[in-house]
Amino acid sequence: MITVLGAGAFGTSLAISLARTGQPVALWARSGVTEMQASRVNTRRLPSAPFPESLTVIDALSSMSTEGPVLLAVPMQQLRGFLTEHADLLANRTLIAACKGLDLETHLGPVETIRATLPRAKAALLTGPSFAADIARGLPTALTLACKDAVLGKTLQQALTTPNLRIYRTTDTAGAELGGALKNVIAIACGACIGKGMGDSARAALMTRGFAEMQRLALRRGALPETLTGLAGFGDLALTCTSALSRNYRFGLALGRQEHFDTSITVEGIPTANAVVAWAKELNVDMPICSAVAVLSTGKISVSEALQNLLSRPLKEE
Repeated sequence: MITVLGAGAFGTSLAISLARTGQPVALWARSGVTEMQASRVNTRRLPSAPFPESLTVIDALSSMSTEGPVLLAVPMQQLRGFLTEHADLLANRTLIAACKGLDLETHLGPVETIRATLPRAKAALLTGPSFAADIARGLPTALTLACKDAVLGKTLQQALTTPNLRIYRTTDTAGAELGGALKNVIAIACGACIGKGMGDSARAALMTRGFAEMQRLALRRGALPETLTGLAGFGDLALTCTSALSRNYRFGLALGRQEHFDTSITVEGIPTANAVVAWAKELNVDMPICSAVAVLSTGKISVSEALQNLLSRPLKEE
């Protein structure tokens, strides 16, 4: 039995993809359970993706199976509190985070948050370039499974692979965490660039220089270079910075166009940018684009001012 905790779009899509193989999957939701049980679809998040027969929707964590891995599809800024609240049920389980970002208070990524909160749990991370709608439709998608325990990583890789979901594995949890977190910040910058009408050439420059920032910080934190150039880093960056399906990119578009953005939509790049700025200062790592996004998201400067600040930096070698 595989259990998915969190019935947002991504958690629901993973549950659907896994259940299509015929294996039993339980999807826990905070609300709307009765409706989903009756309609066999998540009408709020993925209305065009019906549930397979082997997918069960539950409303009580106490009723979930005591065996098999648990996918944590909850927002990064809620992860620590969620683990603390349900520590009695999750303390000794295999927990796979399916969220991206850095905790604004601790600056820890998903795997490190699990380890710090529930040290007896076995922690892993599922990340990479993916949109929930694509996974739910059965479109081909490749993700990275990061787990320090190589043997456990192989077991989880087999358990999570489906006909449309190809899983690669790595033991570099730091690189996978930071690739998935930092690309959201760069996506906001790219969205603002396009929203302001600066063009694709400017976006390409932001993506390239943003990727250099991602590498600088991640390598200082012990990440492997190949992780950043793989699905968890460059792959996710390419997708998130070029598609309006990305919440972070859409937030940037709204900033550039000076349009209202729905505050109920989770934009992980905002708290991550602020965490990164504090972290970079401690490590003495230069992160000008991430710093610009942190200030830009507060409304203290305009997109034009942020761009001018970046362009006025001293010239240097690439």
